[in-house]
Amino acid sequence: MASNSRAIAAKILGSLLKKQGSLSNQLDPFRDDAEFQFIQELCFGTCRWFHQLDFLLQELLSKPLKSKDRDVRALMLIGLYQLKFMRVPDHAAINETVSATSDLKQRWARGLVNAVLRNFQRQADTLQATLDRAGLASRASHPEWLVEAVATAWPDQLEDILDAGNARPPLTLRVNLARQSREQYLQKLSSLGIQATPGLLANSAIYLSEPMPVQDIPGFAEGEVSVQDEASQLVAGSLRLEPGLQLLDACAAPGGKTSHVLESEHSLTRLVAIDREKSRLLRIEENLQRLKLEANLVCADAAVLASWWDGEAFDRVLLDAPCSATGVIRRHPDIKLLRTPKQITELLATQQELLRNLWQCLKPGGLFLYTTCSILPEENQAQIRQFLDSHNDAKYEGIAADWGVECETGRQLLPSTSSGTDGFFFSLLRKC
Repeated sequence: MASNSRAIAAKILGSLLKKQGSLSNQLDPFRDDAEFQFIQELCFGTCRWFHQLDFLLQELLSKPLKSKDRDVRALMLIGLYQLKFMRVPDHAAINETVSATSDLKQRWARGLVNAVLRNFQRQADTLQATLDRAGLASRASHPEWLVEAVATAWPDQLEDILDAGNARPPLTLRVNLARQSREQYLQKLSSLGIQATPGLLANSAIYLSEPMPVQDIPGFAEGEVSVQDEASQLVAGSLRLEPGLQLLDACAAPGGKTSHVLESEHSLTRLVAIDREKSRLLRIEENLQRLKLEANLVCADAAVLASWWDGEAFDRVLLDAPCSATGVIRRHPDIKLLRTPKQITELLATQQELLRNLWQCLKPGGLFLYTTCSILPEENQAQIRQFLDSHNDAKYEGIAADWGVECETGRQLLPSTSSGTDGFFFSLLRKC
């Protein structure tokens, strides 16, 4: 296994270029590495600026690399990221990146990597001018298909959405309002010299001015707060919770919404949380234990009712559907490398199947909340319109709120450099 931090990052990025895994699971084996923070920064940053860096790399290469040389390509992109965006001294960035060719067992590329990085140094101004004349996808560092999709769906917000996709995400907390008020927790942070501001949309949301390790967040281990984006903190309130209800949380991992529902309404008769992956279900369990909450956790494919449903209908169903995740690119910049239009088509079919089957689990008069972290209309308002057109017993309820963009069949929060929230879609349906 590679020991040089840059070689490790190049191997991870090389795997992503082959559409293997995700940044999160590729980084997992190195979380105890002394250099983990640096490896993580190289990986996240290079993914974030991949399309811009790759444009520059093609300008610097006299001929294209062979497809089998993905790790070398990844290493050069990592080198360019250091030179363009990091505070690593140029000589260290170049020397250590060149040295990483040995750890990658690609010694033949030593001269090439050295030449590319040094030429970038010499030609930085000229290359920047060339980049400034390039297409929007390269300049804004997003895949071409996604830029076109966003331009079609949200032309007036295009620039802000792309800028938000390149921003570093804020660390957002959800205060456990069953334990204390948001104001009390803000005072606690202030007394400890930690700067924070309240969210504008959810009454439980707090933004930390500077990120910190989860274990260092005051009161986190004791269940006073959880880490959750402000957009998804709006879910619990949108469900119109009442005492005695039975609630289904489909596709529940990692459990932020599950625990927020339980914090918001202590007198539910039953909450069933489903996820198809056992490892993800364990994360829900860990969150619930930390918060001293209980739910019925089920490992199953929510769409296959025969594998888990006992036939007893629910008053509320929450479907946070598998989606393109195009609203959370700032948190998961590897989406820029991994997601494809073909996958969107496959996701649409999965969403339709979940909607159709889980609707059967809802009592007449009950509410069904459909959410995604996508900003693509075909996954959101168009998906709900199609569902309503094919189900006479479904009625769009509407969500009375002053946040987001009101659509025909829901409300859409868009990622923005000013609002602070992720991109998120909400649609509330009632069973007639």
